[in-house]
Amino acid sequence: MSEFDIQLLMTALISVLLLVALIISRIRMHPLLALLLVSIGAGFATHMEPASIVKNITDGAGKTLGAVGVVIALGAMLGKILADAGITEQIANAILRGSSKRMIPWAMTLVAFIVGIPMFFEVGLVVMLPLIFSVARKLETQERFKGSAYVYVGVPVIAALAAMHGMVPPHPGPLTAIATLKTTVGPTMLYGFLAAIPALILGGPLYGAFIAPRMTTRPEQALLDQFTIAEKQDNRQAPSVALGVLAALLPAILMLIHALTETFLPKASAAAHVSAFLGNPLIAMLLGVLFAIVTLVYARGGDAEKLRESLGKSLKPIAGIMLIIAGGGAFQQMLTSAKVGDAIVHLTQQFAFPPLILGWLIAMLLSVSTGSATVGIVGAAGLLAPLAGADPSLNLPLLALAIGSGSLFFNYANHAGFWMVKESFGMTMGEATKTISVVQSIVSLVGLLMVLLFNAF
Repeated sequence: MSEFDIQLLMTALISVLLLVALIISRIRMHPLLALLLVSIGAGFATHMEPASIVKNITDGAGKTLGAVGVVIALGAMLGKILADAGITEQIANAILRGSSKRMIPWAMTLVAFIVGIPMFFEVGLVVMLPLIFSVARKLETQERFKGSAYVYVGVPVIAALAAMHGMVPPHPGPLTAIATLKTTVGPTMLYGFLAAIPALILGGPLYGAFIAPRMTTRPEQALLDQFTIAEKQDNRQAPSVALGVLAALLPAILMLIHALTETFLPKASAAAHVSAFLGNPLIAMLLGVLFAIVTLVYARGGDAEKLRESLGKSLKPIAGIMLIIAGGGAFQQMLTSAKVGDAIVHLTQQFAFPPLILGWLIAMLLSVSTGSATVGIVGAAGLLAPLAGADPSLNLPLLALAIGSGSLFFNYANHAGFWMVKESFGMTMGEATKTISVVQSIVSLVGLLMVLLFNAF
């Protein structure tokens, strides 16, 4: 390691600590301002030109909003339509009727597990938020419930979505590792499913039951009202639950079709091109919103002007969330452009670890330091690709799974997903750390343990 590498690692560490201090100290700086200020400071500390600092901030914020922001906005619209039609309320009632209080987190885990097969973490969370809030809001009114119902219901969803996102193809991370290591999808997917199950159980229902009584987290009232209170139906018959579930899951269905065609059909085929377009998160969410509008509003004689006003109102509670996520993207881009990832690689080269542990460790350090699971996976897979090609005894599907698991560890302040969970649930920095950061760390560590167990047998 060079002196500059040490400087980069110290800059990344100090930047995160300063960010937390600005937000939780007496200054109480707004997260967006704190993220932008720390990003600029990190740029100057790593000797960037002023023009490069500005470019990295705008590129990072724009890239994150382009990938996540519009999808979040469409998800808010879809959630509002489902809430106004009474669908979310009906599904929540069905879950509460069919499950005891202890079984509710398990039911939510199963739903999130299914939704998470084709969906990215952020997209899956957007789709699940209305259901989380509806179930939790009803649950918190019950007597003898201690702690935060929103954490109790939300943690299992976060764990399931995270486990699927990092461990199971056809999510981009596992697929990238598979392609770089020149292994196959089938065994990696099988290992991923087997490893994800204990990971999401320990990080989800079990950890949620432990942490929820110790927290008082409750989302902002405006966001709760948006997703959980249905407007007056004007004596119209409520739509069927089946139709509502189809409208809610249509984006997931389109993404799943894309995942299957990408896995089993030639990339040059017409079906693959069509499914790739329809299964893109933005297009899939847009089609889901349009389907919900037609079937749940227009087909039932709904007022078009009232719908437009409702959809406009749905964007107001999430505007701040989207901007804070953009700030997180700017911070992530700054650390990535400063080559913090290269310093991490140089650090890991100082030690001798078995390949499976080394893959997990490199991906973990890159993800934690740069705020990007993708950087962690690409960096770890690229670094270990020569070793993978030279060692025929190395189980490459397990190496891909180890790298994907490592990329999940300790999602924190330089990750867009951290801010999405924090702001959506109305958490403090400490509460967000106890939930998404710890949950993903549990999932990541269990993933590594399962990799080592599979390799032993």
